[in-house]
Amino acid sequence: MSLLTLDVGNSQIFCGVYDGEDLKITFRRTSGIRASSDEFGTFFRTTLRENGVDPASINAAAICSVAPDAVHSLRNCFRKYFHFEPFLLQPGVKTGLKIRYRNPLEVGADKIANAIGAIRRFPGRNLLIIDFGTATTLCAVTKEKEYLGGIITPGINISMAALESQTARLPIVEIVRPVEVLGRSTVESIQSGLYYGTLATMQSLAAAVTKEHFPKEQPVIVGTGGFGRLFEKEALFDDFIPELPLIGLRLAYELSQTDAKR
Repeated sequence: MSLLTLDVGNSQIFCGVYDGEDLKITFRRTSGIRASSDEFGTFFRTTLRENGVDPASINAAAICSVAPDAVHSLRNCFRKYFHFEPFLLQPGVKTGLKIRYRNPLEVGADKIANAIGAIRRFPGRNLLIIDFGTATTLCAVTKEKEYLGGIITPGINISMAALESQTARLPIVEIVRPVEVLGRSTVESIQSGLYYGTLATMQSLAAAVTKEHFPKEQPVIVGTGGFGRLFEKEALFDDFIPELPLIGLRLAYELSQTDAKR
């Protein structure tokens, strides 16, 4: 069985194809541009072929989405081009997590997928999950599989766009890891502020959440997300797992199939 997993974010769709537990390929597509079911169907079939995967071998799909507009088109895409109904990670789906949000329905599906994936990788451990996407987020999960809550901050790209749009002379810059903290030009100064500002924020938040919720047993800090690789050399994470939401999606899909057979 080949499973196509889709983490639909505000900026990108992160996709992966699983053969059992083996992640064969990953690829991305911009999600900011609205697409029809036919456009999605053409994209998936073409991209799968270009990566050596026969589209006919895909017999299931699992989706988590923070972009509701895309879900309708994706569902129709799989119905028309792949001839099955995709699995959607959404409220009411069995995940094995105990959600401690005041309103559990507010927790993003991508955060649930990340939590499921991290629990599988680090069973019996307290967890902090930092996701560097359109927003930069931190979520806390206990070793008893309780999703305690999270923190949402503007992502590094959003911060850059805000600087450019709200100031008269500051340009858009390439997001990179600066050579040194102090910039020696306007561009370098912006790059340093974006990078080290994000790093300092997440280091401080991780320390505060650890002190507040895990004072006796240090959590494992797991990084993921498109911009996360920028921070790999900073000792911010215990592990960086770019495919973390895809792992969680696969596990949630498998749990739903087991539950459906009972």
